[in-house]
Amino acid sequence: MISGQGKLINRRTKTAGKEYDRFFIYVPAEVARDGLFPFKEGDKLIITVDADNKRLIIERNTQSTN
Repeated sequence: MISGQGKLINRRTKTAGKEYDRFFIYVPAEVARDGLFPFKEGDKLIITVDADNKRLIIERNTQSTN
């Protein structure tokens, strides 16, 4: 198992005069570069909040997007 400390960042953006929240989860480089890390840059991901167990589940989107 690989682990490291990441961060949740809110980068507000203004579009057409309206302000929007954009949230990013930063993954430490040593975690993302490890051979066990399951994702590659540009992968489409499914984000699920498991409220019962207070966990965030991130999975690769395997569905085709035509």
